[in-house]
Amino acid sequence: MNDFKKEFIEFAMSRNILRFGEFKTKAGRLSPYFFNAGLFNDGESLRKIGQFYAKAILAAQLPFDMLFGPAYKGIPLVSAISINLSEIGNNYPFCFNRKEAKDHGEGGNLIGAPLSGEILIIDDVISAGTSISEAINFICAASARPCGVIVSLDRMERGESGLSAIQEIQKAYNIPVISIINLDDLMSYMSGRDDLELNLHAVENYRAQYGIT
Repeated sequence: MNDFKKEFIEFAMSRNILRFGEFKTKAGRLSPYFFNAGLFNDGESLRKIGQFYAKAILAAQLPFDMLFGPAYKGIPLVSAISINLSEIGNNYPFCFNRKEAKDHGEGGNLIGAPLSGEILIIDDVISAGTSISEAINFICAASARPCGVIVSLDRMERGESGLSAIQEIQKAYNIPVISIINLDDLMSYMSGRDDLELNLHAVENYRAQYGIT
């Protein structure tokens, strides 16, 4: 596992962003772990999450021209990521959308640099993929091209179609979806921790029941 993946897991656990126990998902399943990206809610945690995204983006070696952050969680994420990329010599323009179009001032749905070229979409955790679909509509309407998506965590969990939400995005739009970590990374980390042994067994059982094949 890359060092930044391990650091990300430990950071998420230290802030209770990643927790173990029993949590009901939107699908009504009882998950043995929960990831709440909404708890990246202070300056230090936002700076750190921007660093982790930046490292994952560079590690993926996916070429792009600018970043797009879907409202609402994508707005602080794309801002933090852009700052961190610029600090290591990679200055990219970014853009994000409003949920409701503005009918005064500059108007419109979009704020930031004009959408053009190859666009990398930023999100936290894809559940239904609605925000990604909306982002792709904005991008295509501007005659730009979505070239990929990056998220913090890939749960590798199948939905009603038998595919995960990430696989459905990949299939529908023929673009890659990369993540800072996925369930394989999390389980690999847990396997080296005696204090997480029982939690690992619970995750293994959950994955056997709901994981993608």
